Amino acid sequence: MKKLIFLTVAAFLTAALLSYTLRLTTPDALVPASYAACYHFDTRELIGMDAKDPAFARLHENPKYYRLENPMGAMVSFPADEGAAARGYLIKSKKNTDKWLFVIQEWWGLNDNIKKEAETFYSELGDVNVLAIDLYDGKVASTQDSAMKYMSGAQVPRLESIIKGALTYAGGKARIYTVGWCFGGGWSLQSTILAGNQAAGCVMYYGRPESNLDRLKSIHCDVIGFFGNQDKGINPAAVTAFENNMKAVNRNLQVYRYEAGHGFANPSNPSYNKEATEDSHTKALAFLRARM
Repeated sequence: MKKLIFLTVAAFLTAALLSYTLRLTTPDALVPASYAACYHFDTRELIGMDAKDPAFARLHENPKYYRLENPMGAMVSFPADEGAAARGYLIKSKKNTDKWLFVIQEWWGLNDNIKKEAETFYSELGDVNVLAIDLYDGKVASTQDSAMKYMSGAQVPRLESIIKGALTYAGGKARIYTVGWCFGGGWSLQSTILAGNQAAGCVMYYGRPESNLDRLKSIHCDVIGFFGNQDKGINPAAVTAFENNMKAVNRNLQVYRYEAGHGFANPSNPSYNKEATEDSHTKALAFLRARM
C-alpha cells in the first residue's frame, strides 16, 4: 500500500515538473517587433517589416481624399535594372541645372498629396528639378490594409533598382537632394546612401534610421531629421541611437524633435500638428537652400 502511494505521488510530481518546464520553454508567437531582437535584419528589410505590424498600421488613419488640380509636372518613365521601367512625377526646372530633388512617398504610395509636396518644394526652391519617385510601381493605397500590403510587398532589390534608375535618369553630374516621410523618410536616407558622391543633402521625416555603421560611413552629405516625441513607431530611443551612430562615424546630422506623433506633417493624419509641420518645413527649406 505504501509503495502504491509513493508511486502515485512520484507520478504527480513528475507530471507537474514536466508541465512547468514546458511552460518555460514554449515560446510565444513572434510579432514583427520581436524578429529584430532574435535575428539581425538589414534596416532596408526592417522598413518593409514595419508594415506587417498592426500597431504600426494604426498610426496611420485612412487619408482624406485629395485631388491635385492643374498639375505642374507630368509622369515620366525611366529604365530600372530589375524588371519593368520605373516611374516618377517630374517637374523640370525652367533652366538647365544639375540640381535634383528626389521626393519619396509615404506608405500610401505616390498619391496626389505627395505630388503636391513636390510642387511646393519646386516653387519654393526655384532652380531645381523635382522628381517624386513611384516606389510601388503605380499602386496607390487609400486604406490601411492596402498600404500594409503594398509597403510590406515592396522588395528591397526592386526599391533599390528604382532609386538607381532615378539616379541614372538624373545623370552622372547631378547633385542629389532627397526628402521623404515615414516609409519615404527611411528611403530618403537609403537613397542618399545609394547616391554616393552625388548626394548633396538629405531630409527625413520620422523614417526608420539606418543602424549599420558601415553604411552610415558611406554618406557623403549632411542629414536633417524631424521626429515626434510621441511617435510609437520611430520612438525617441531610436532617434537617440541614430544621433549616436552618426557621431560615431563622424557624419553631420541635425535632429529636431516635436511634441507630436507619427505622421505629424500629413494633414490627413489625426496626429497632424500644424505648428510642427510649419516649423519643420521652414527648417527643411533653409537646409536645402544652404546646400544648393
